[in-house]
Formats: sequence, structure tokens, C-alpha cells
Amino acid sequence: MKEIKSRHTSVDLNELLLHAEAVISDDLRIHSPPISPVSNGDLRVGVDLGTAYSVLVVLDQLGYPIIGEYKFAQVVRDGLVFDFVGAVDLLRDMKRRVETQLGQPLTHAATGHPPGIPNAEVQATAHVVEAAGFYCSGVIDEPSAANLVVDLQEGVIVDVGGGTTGIAIIKNGQVVHTADEATGGTHFSLVIAGALDISFEEAESLKTDPKQQSRLFPIVRPVMEKVGSIIANNIIGYDVDQITLVGGTALFPGIAEVIEEVVGRPTQVVHNPLFVTPIGIAMHDQEKVF
Repeated sequence: MKEIKSRHTSVDLNELLLHAEAVISDDLRIHSPPISPVSNGDLRVGVDLGTAYSVLVVLDQLGYPIIGEYKFAQVVRDGLVFDFVGAVDLLRDMKRRVETQLGQPLTHAATGHPPGIPNAEVQATAHVVEAAGFYCSGVIDEPSAANLVVDLQEGVIVDVGGGTTGIAIIKNGQVVHTADEATGGTHFSLVIAGALDISFEEAESLKTDPKQQSRLFPIVRPVMEKVGSIIANNIIGYDVDQITLVGGTALFPGIAEVIEEVVGRPTQVVHNPLFVTPIGIAMHDQEKVF
């Protein structure tokens, strides 16, 4: 497969994401002691409100993640905010914990949204960011944000999130087509719950257990095939030779192989795909691309 590089031209994308994995925590209350202060003017902050996981990440002046937090919370449905108060409370708490570790306030942040949604829904996401105490410096569609990190020049970047699959077709380094459809990790959990006659919450837990994923694969394979069909339908008329998967659902083993089989194009998953889009959103903060 073609090697993926980030916009950090001297840094391999996997190296960048390994670094992100080391500094972004699922619970900053058990994080290491506060990190060394960084000039606030040099910080870039991204907020990714996901259907399953919401992520807040802070980049330094070089574009490297220095701290962040992610939380499971169902305040977004199919990429759209449906629990405004819950989303604000969640983000405000994440902001407070990150600020405690940084030893300084975070004043601004960019955020993302699924492509193709109405402007009112885009503004709702921005309003959550501002109600949590940030100045919302920009909004960007999620697959385009992901490509700020992956920096594909040709191909398709697919953000398989909790509720939706977002697609960006890239030609000569530019996004020429975006789309978003309701299929993602939540649908994995729904079919697992139905097949095993368990609760949605139990299915969510099983889905992320590496010891269970091989036996769950036949159950969720049809959902993977649906993701593949979404991609196949959206690339009709485009010359596509590569598919790159990001988003938390892309962590499920075997998804790249299934999509490659359905679409008939080489498909790969970046290391720790959960953090790609949030980092790209942070790069969009104050419209500065590293």
C-alpha cells in the first residue's frame, strides 16, 4: 500500500498519531502532572463532537498534540447535536480538565461537522463550542479536516464515525466531492445487540473488546459492506485508486478488507484513526494550516 504522510512533511503520519495516542487521555483526572506552559497564542484547539466519542485536542505551534481528552457520550445523533445542554456540559468539563493540566485558559477552538448537513445544524455545533466557553474560530467538514492531517493528493478519505460515514474525494490535493450517510459504529452496536439479545450498552462494550471482535465480525460484516456500498456509490464518475479510513469505527479489525472487497480499490486504515479528524479540526483553528 502507498505510504501515508502527514502535512508535517518531515514526520510520518503514524509517528504523529502515536504521539497523539500518548498525550490524549480518556480521563485527565488520572493524567500525569501539569505539562510545561505553552504560549496561548501558539495553541490550536479542536473539538470533535461525535455520535459516540467527543474529543478535545490541543496542538502546539508545530502542530503536535500536547494534550487532549476523549469521552464516550451520546449527545450527538447521526452527526447532529440533539442534547444541547448535555453537549455543553460535557465540553465545558473537558475544557476545564485540559486547562488545569495546561495551567492556562483555552480561549478559542475550531469544530467539525458531517458534510452536507444544513447550515442550522452546523451553527448548532458552533453554538455548543461557544456556550462551553470558547470563541469558535472556524468550522470544517470532518473528512476535509481529516485530510489536513493525512494530506492525500489523490484518493478518497472516509471518516467512519459513530453515527455516519463521511466521504471526501481528493483530486490534486483538493476536495472535489463530499458526502455523508447514516451508517457507523452505532449500527455495529445495534446489530450486535439484536443478534445476541443484549442491551445496546452491553453491545457497545463487547464491540470494543479485542477478545470478542473475531466472533462479532460475522455479525457486523453487513454494516461494513453497507459502508463499502456508500463509498462505491459516491465514487461513481471519479477515478479513484486509494481509500483511506479514519474515525473510531475504523478500529474494528477487518473493516478495510471488507471495504476493499466491496469497492474494489486498495483500502487502508491509519494508526489510531479516532484522533485524525480532531487533529485536523485543531489545524483549522484560526484558519492556520501547518
